[in-house]
Amino acid sequence: MAAPQSSIAMVPSRCTAEMHTATVAVEISGYSRLKGLGRGKYLRSPAFLIGGYEWCIYYFPDGSPDEASEGHVSVFLKLLTKNAEVKALHEWMRLNRVSGQSIVALSRKGPDVFERKKSWGVPKFMQTTAEVESAYLQNDCLLIECKVSVITEILSIYVPPSDILDNIATLLEGKIGGDVTFKVQGEVFSAHKILLAMRSAVFNAEFYGPLGDKGVQDIIINDMQPAVFKAFLHFIYTDSLPSMDDLDDDDKREMVKHLLVAADKYAMERMKRVCEGMLCKCLDVETVATILALADQHHCSNLKDACTEFMFSSNRLNDVIASQGYVQLKRSSPDIIVDVLERAAKSRKI
Repeated sequence: MAAPQSSIAMVPSRCTAEMHTATVAVEISGYSRLKGLGRGKYLRSPAFLIGGYEWCIYYFPDGSPDEASEGHVSVFLKLLTKNAEVKALHEWMRLNRVSGQSIVALSRKGPDVFERKKSWGVPKFMQTTAEVESAYLQNDCLLIECKVSVITEILSIYVPPSDILDNIATLLEGKIGGDVTFKVQGEVFSAHKILLAMRSAVFNAEFYGPLGDKGVQDIIINDMQPAVFKAFLHFIYTDSLPSMDDLDDDDKREMVKHLLVAADKYAMERMKRVCEGMLCKCLDVETVATILALADQHHCSNLKDACTEFMFSSNRLNDVIASQGYVQLKRSSPDIIVDVLERAAKSRKI
């Protein structure tokens, strides 16, 4: 119901779509002419959307049907969407025309449930006394703000972690579909050409390159121990090294060194980096020179830097020089010693 020469109009809203929150401003023009409309009689604002639902605001100039609202303006938020039940927070404010500040009339701590037949609002939004009205009216207009936060409950479905690597690993364990075998010092390993080629550029060239042998089915490996080759295949199929908890520190270090060599030979760069990282963590004065030589031979710059830093830190150099590994390194690759000394000297100048 509307009174002549009076209106209820929407002011552009401020919306945060991600939060399903919007602040709607409604301007009541011709405020004084609407007084006397009668308790329980209301004006309805234009519809607006928040959180995917359609809403409007009911304005009761002489109070809602509740007798307690007499002598007050009442405002209510109405859900218009059919067959919907919506949880929402609502905060009501009126603009003080003198100070320019929005005064909160109601701020709900918890959400209310809205339905077509169930509205929520403020029965005693503003007293209809001259003293109060003078603070909130300008040109016989009242500005009402309503901040609505629609709570959308999204069904959470548990998605298990990816098991593709486990599935690929079963191919290696079950030997299903294997089309190539490797003979390593008397032990036979079955594998899949396409997977090996996908993981290694060397295997790709060997199986599918212009100079490769596409029909090859048996390959003999002479430069690798069976345990090393088994661990090498494990990385190809699972992108991780197998557990080495059953090995002592020395055997584990030797295994990783052999795997680094294999990774370099078959252009497995990620595996090579993994091995470098493991060797960096197990350096000691007896083995650092040997690992340094390995790093130089297989172009492992990070591991080489780690060895150099280890040798020249914490006064370890004399102990390293006294080690058997350093003696062998000096005899077989003196150029590495020179390179390390030069790099150390440059780093200290910097």
